[in-house]
Amino acid sequence: MKCLYYLTPDLVSTHRVSDDLHEAGVGDGFVHIVSHDEAGLARKHLHSSNYLETLDIVREVIIGTLLGFLGGMVIALVIKLIDPFPMQLPFLAYLAIVVFYTMFGCWVGGLDGWAKRNRKIERFMPDIEAGKYLVLVYAKQTQLENVFDMMASRHPEAKLVASDSRFMNPFSTLEVIKGTHKAIRAGVVSPVT
Repeated sequence: MKCLYYLTPDLVSTHRVSDDLHEAGVGDGFVHIVSHDEAGLARKHLHSSNYLETLDIVREVIIGTLLGFLGGMVIALVIKLIDPFPMQLPFLAYLAIVVFYTMFGCWVGGLDGWAKRNRKIERFMPDIEAGKYLVLVYAKQTQLENVFDMMASRHPEAKLVASDSRFMNPFSTLEVIKGTHKAIRAGVVSPVT
């Protein structure tokens, strides 16, 4: 499954794009829209993006958990080497230290991710704040050709701005696109860094 990012100029265009994507075989749950006009999306019965798409929670939880685990391992190792207690600590005490710091890192990472925009859509925030809509289309490989053809023929106002092999992989890189649907279909894509 590939995630395609389309910028549309207004709500009317976004609604038509959503309807046409459904006609092209993209399921209702596979079209999500990032917008500042949540009320407008609700009135038109369009799927708004969710927290996993708009916030960096998953990425920060993973990073926080790993850092907490490493910190817990270092602290447990230092306690083992220094041996500050009159009796020898059981293995479960060291395990508890590692688990505590791992969970603490996970919690802090989640709080940090809750406060940050998803890094994949961050570059499109100026357009979204200016009133445009970012349409995330999750299309299977077999649907890509239909989606490209339909969008190119029926919605020239919608601009394909990026694609991602897996949106939910928080560490994958976003491929920002400059080019036409025909060039993208042929595999000739020039990413912008």
